[in-house]
Amino acid sequence: MGREFDPLFDEWAATYDDTVAGHDIEYKEVFLHYDDILNEIANRAIDNVLEFGVGTGNLTKKLLNKGLDVIGIEPSKEMRTLAKQKINQLEIYDGDFLLFPTNIKPIQTIVSSYAFHHLTDAEKNKAISIYAEMLPKDGKIVFADTMFASEHEKTIILEETKKRGYNRLLADLQTEYYSTIPFLKQNFEKHGFAVQFHRMNKFVWILEAVKK
Repeated sequence: MGREFDPLFDEWAATYDDTVAGHDIEYKEVFLHYDDILNEIANRAIDNVLEFGVGTGNLTKKLLNKGLDVIGIEPSKEMRTLAKQKINQLEIYDGDFLLFPTNIKPIQTIVSSYAFHHLTDAEKNKAISIYAEMLPKDGKIVFADTMFASEHEKTIILEETKKRGYNRLLADLQTEYYSTIPFLKQNFEKHGFAVQFHRMNKFVWILEAVKK
């Protein structure tokens, strides 16, 4: 359920904001247009929002600035601490994409940035089914994450990453559970969503799924 990565994020918490600012050359392309990506998510969100993978609270701040009510879910203790330091009023809970408090206010939008890949494909399918039950008609899921247009594109990007000597990024892309767009489209549609994708950089796409 992605919790196997908690120690990594506890360790990464202190330098996470430097990474997303482009200071790590290996991840610079992954976080290219980072601010625009977060703004795109916030602009598509409506009403009460459930955010998975709050991290240090960068997306959360943008959602709150849009006047949206946000409930945050974050598995990393260190990330939760940093997010609370940034946003005192943040309602944030320990949890993940599959296990989280359910006795919360009705949710119209579920959002996440750079996190859905922590779930295996089977776990992603299970998560989508849970969200389909939670959301009302016209409710939304808006995720930004590394995705691949096809298995062929994934192979090409992995080869390019290897040639550039970006070994940490390559290990990341090979270890975590990055999905293809055809897989995600099929599974969201299976659970009653109309889904569209918008590319933000070489790695990251915005996925917007609306419950029919």
